[in-house]
Amino acid sequence: MKKIALCALFCVGLLTSCSKSSDENTTSESSTNLKAGNLLTTGASARDLLSNENFDKLIIEIAYVAGFEPTFEAISNFEDFLLERTFKENIEFKFTSLSTPSEETLTLDEVVDLEEKNRTQYNSENAIAVYIYFADAPSDSDDEDEGLVTLGAVYRNTSMVIYQSTVEDIANRSSFVTIADVETATLLHEFGHLFGLVNLSTQSVNDHEETTENEDGNQEGTNHCNVEGCLMRSELEFGSSMLKQMEKNASKGLATIPDFDAECILDLQKYGGR
Repeated sequence: MKKIALCALFCVGLLTSCSKSSDENTTSESSTNLKAGNLLTTGASARDLLSNENFDKLIIEIAYVAGFEPTFEAISNFEDFLLERTFKENIEFKFTSLSTPSEETLTLDEVVDLEEKNRTQYNSENAIAVYIYFADAPSDSDDEDEGLVTLGAVYRNTSMVIYQSTVEDIANRSSFVTIADVETATLLHEFGHLFGLVNLSTQSVNDHEETTENEDGNQEGTNHCNVEGCLMRSELEFGSSMLKQMEKNASKGLATIPDFDAECILDLQKYGGR
């Protein structure tokens, strides 16, 4: 905020000072209220992202570490996906190059801290904003010995991280799958979670959630789809498994990047999507 010049008359200066203080409080409260809409649980903004009921514009803020930006092809595919599955026709991308945080690996808490520091786009009266961070370091939960590496993750209703260094490493292991392919599949899968898939702050039309056995021997949902070949299968979130699925598709002459199955599309339509 620009500094207000000193006034010759004390009374004028006093009035100006009071006015300035009031504006700062109003701005602070307004900023806090706007940010609150972007600090909800994953899936909580499914209807706002899919429909135009509350927001008719979608802003995608792409923040990336210099040298780890997404490919033009992946962003183009991503935009086509949003136009196909949502009713948003006004979609704007904003790109921000960031310096490296100089970390060998990143915890999700560190990713959240980086968002707090670098995010510039929040919900406004007619626009909903999504923040996507393309990292230059892998997830701290990766287990290379077991071949378990994470390509992306969502952690709030409008927040996502793509582990770009891992994406590039996985894609470079294949002769059939490109970096743009893996970027696209990861973006689409993670955005599916922001859409509330599967059972993330939403309820499916029909039961199609994948389950796994927990330590107590009970079945619990994984928030992924149990339909073979669906974009929301759990293996699409992890490197080697995603690569195998995409190479399998390519070998059969199918689209390399999976799509939503019929059950996931029903869920999207339930919450205002196409």
